[in-house]
Amino acid sequence: MIKEFEFYHGVTFSRLFHSSKEAISIKQYPTQDNASYVLNDKVGVYIKYSTKRLTPWRFTFQKRHQDEILELKNKVGEVFLLLVCKDDGIATLSFDEVKRLLNEVHEPVEWISASRHRNEKYAIKGSDGKLELKIGNNEFPGKVLAGLKTKRTMRIFRWSE
Repeated sequence: MIKEFEFYHGVTFSRLFHSSKEAISIKQYPTQDNASYVLNDKVGVYIKYSTKRLTPWRFTFQKRHQDEILELKNKVGEVFLLLVCKDDGIATLSFDEVKRLLNEVHEPVEWISASRHRNEKYAIKGSDGKLELKIGNNEFPGKVLAGLKTKRTMRIFRWSE
């Protein structure tokens, strides 16, 4: 049986792979939630999805989810949060954008919502703030691919750390 998250993660990776002219390696970042991956050993992605048919799409973040995103940032360097809004599109947030929405204090449960009208960008807000600029549906996978192209020295780590 195909699990629901496999559909949403699959569309994310399909778009990413078909948009890249370069090879992309993917490793699952070992956690209990099956939401984190590392691309080319240098960019982390954390995927959340909403099955709600219409806007606004709301994504719940438990403390452990935020802790995992922070851990991924500390170990890999660059992290993107990918919010899959049913079949509407994917809102891509950098780590800095996530921190504007969910601050450094990780509460037991917090949220991020994405909303948009036809032919508009996503308005994004969260428990601790909102983004001033809207996020374009067309920013995915460009933001992630740009992160893969940046030259930076990453910390070497083992999955067991």
